[in-house]
Amino acid sequence: MREKGVYSVQAVVKAIDLLEALAQSGESPSITVLEKKLGLSHNKAFRLLATLEDKGLVERNKSNNTYNLGLQAFEMAQHILKSDNLIRMAHPVMEELARKLDEAIYFTVANNNEVLFLDMVDSFQQVKTADLVGKRFPFFTNAAGKVIKSVSSIDLFGRASKKNGINDLQQLEAELDEIRRRGVAVDFNGLGEGICSVAVVIRDYAGKVVGALTLLAPSFRMLQDRLEKEVIPCMLEGAELLSMKFGYSRAYA
Repeated sequence: MREKGVYSVQAVVKAIDLLEALAQSGESPSITVLEKKLGLSHNKAFRLLATLEDKGLVERNKSNNTYNLGLQAFEMAQHILKSDNLIRMAHPVMEELARKLDEAIYFTVANNNEVLFLDMVDSFQQVKTADLVGKRFPFFTNAAGKVIKSVSSIDLFGRASKKNGINDLQQLEAELDEIRRRGVAVDFNGLGEGICSVAVVIRDYAGKVVGALTLLAPSFRMLQDRLEKEVIPCMLEGAELLSMKFGYSRAYA
């Protein structure tokens, strides 16, 4: 375990100090106030604030030369809170599925043109897949991406598929139509040789996709009979339960 502060970059530390000072301040401080509070030279404070302003993290009131947190800082905070809320609501359902199926269950979300594996409840099996929490994968390499894209517009998945090197859009459309019809995606070897992923989409009160529950397991445990009779029904039930927690009703479908 590394000692705290060993690899700290001072410019980054000071930039964070500036953001914290603006977040804690009840008023809009001037650059002079910030310099004194943080022990910065005028030149360093000016350059840091200018950089943060360029990124939208800080806003400057030109009339009196004071500073506030920018909209981008609030948007980042909202994303963090949203992710935390998603995990908090999804985790009990994931735990129940992991207990029933004794396989690793993930909560996955769309992030730009990729799928992000956000949280996991692991199985008790001796043979397991690698932990993918925090990992990102192109949409069409796995069941989570496919099930999310199955309820997206053709134009959207067409553009994304080209970025992922998929040329046969007709075949892709047919596959996504089938996934949309069944409400579940099953993929073998997309995330690695011998790995099976099974994913079901999660919706919110407005019918909007918020993510997918995704099961990962070694392929030898995902025989067709088990998939159809046990795994897929349980995953669909879990998806319905979690979607209801987000306020979804079939009336919105």
